Amino acid sequence: MAHQQALQTARRAIAAAQYRQAHGLCLNVLQVDPSVAEAYFLLAIIAIEHRNFTKAEGILRRAIHFDGSDAAYHAYRAQCLVALNRHADSLVAVNRAAALGSEQSLVLDTIGVAYSRLGYHHKAVAFFEAAIARQPDNASFQYNLASSLQFSGDFDRAERAYEAALDIEPLHFRSHSSLSQLSRQTPDSNHIARLLSVRDQLTRDVDANLHICHALAKEFEDLGDYRRAFDFLNQGKRRKREQINHDPVADRRLFAAVKEIFSAAAPHRLHPGCDSEEPIFIIGMPRTGTTLVERILSNHSEVFSAGELTNFALQLKTMAATPSRLMLDVETLYKGLSVNAGDLGAAYINSTRPRTGETPRFIDKMPLNFFYVGFIRAALPKAKIVCLRRNPLDTCLSNYRQLFSTDFSYYNYAYNLTDTALYYIQFAELIALWQEKFQHNFYQIHYEALVANPQAEAEKLLRFCNLQWQSQCLDFEKNQSPVATASSVQVRNKIYTSAIDRWRRYDEFLGGIKTLFAQAGIDV
Repeated sequence: MAHQQALQTARRAIAAAQYRQAHGLCLNVLQVDPSVAEAYFLLAIIAIEHRNFTKAEGILRRAIHFDGSDAAYHAYRAQCLVALNRHADSLVAVNRAAALGSEQSLVLDTIGVAYSRLGYHHKAVAFFEAAIARQPDNASFQYNLASSLQFSGDFDRAERAYEAALDIEPLHFRSHSSLSQLSRQTPDSNHIARLLSVRDQLTRDVDANLHICHALAKEFEDLGDYRRAFDFLNQGKRRKREQINHDPVADRRLFAAVKEIFSAAAPHRLHPGCDSEEPIFIIGMPRTGTTLVERILSNHSEVFSAGELTNFALQLKTMAATPSRLMLDVETLYKGLSVNAGDLGAAYINSTRPRTGETPRFIDKMPLNFFYVGFIRAALPKAKIVCLRRNPLDTCLSNYRQLFSTDFSYYNYAYNLTDTALYYIQFAELIALWQEKFQHNFYQIHYEALVANPQAEAEKLLRFCNLQWQSQCLDFEKNQSPVATASSVQVRNKIYTSAIDRWRRYDEFLGGIKTLFAQAGIDV
């Protein structure tokens, strides 16, 4: 009874963010009885709140050792494993949580979140709906449901769920920004008045302001008011860039390190790469057509899309054993030269299981893998690498217009248009290096050419990937697999040309980056 009272007090302390008190109460319980599973569970929750997922996962294993029948322990362990990029282990854990079942709405939501982050959005929907059935007034549950419905292509239900979240919490800014992206706005049907009101109420919150400004920019662009659209983009981006204090010099160091490593002859390796022919890497700047190419290829009967995987970067980081908390940094790139290429390739393939392996080929659509092309070619010499290219001005504008995850620092260049242009110039130089050094199994495809002549370009793409032509590859809009990227709405439509030369709508604001491109000898 004393244990239960202490643990109840600890739960209340966690809810009030009084973590030190809760931590002490749990330790007191465990000093008396080291087998109390709930005490370990609460300690793990404290670690999760502090984003120490490695520690939390270890503590949860202790809780499960003493009581493996509680779905919550497995659900939160799955959440930690996702954060640690241990997706195969996470899937085992979340399946166990799902099998055990729970009547607690938060546990059901946590199971749904784990499934959604693993790419199983259809499974996630059922758990979000179960959580809402038990707690219908939770805006976060409604938002999570809406997101998975959107990624699954059920836009009508997604819209209703986003609106339900706003009925509960009118200032839920993520729902506002998602709603704006869900469909094209018109003069008779838009959210501009509501967004302006919300923005006035959220002026102190930088992230909220960023989301609402992006939403307003999208809606004014839909209405053809490009000056106001660009003004709102600048407002939201400027404040966020000031907050994070992004240093573009760090980006230059990364590009310089990769070019220095691979500019000379390919680094000597004592071991051959992994012999697997499974991976097709789709790389390039974000928002340049990578998802379109992914959908074309994944409509082939022999190809499965595993999504935007961080697996290759994580395996290189792990094997390089560098101490920094960054996955991609200069030290890791240099230490990567000493990694056994065959072991790296095999570790990467194994890390993609069990989602991959059911088809002869799979797609890894992480755009930033363009930094790792040299390592990929060494580790997986038979892998195919497809690089998307797009008009430089459209590329920079589309990156600037995109609201990337604020937790993913590698896209921080996109908070400033000049930084984005400088990043593109370095990207173009690096791709030129890869094309020169790795002509075999490295293929560039231009977005404009693909849109203008999809069948001819798709046929060439499939030949490069050693895949037989299948006509359904051009029916990609019928592909029912989830899309959890910024293109989740667009790829449900047929190929369209309206994104080509979008930069002309904003031409009056692009003089500075045009000058940069001219100085770099880049044709726009």
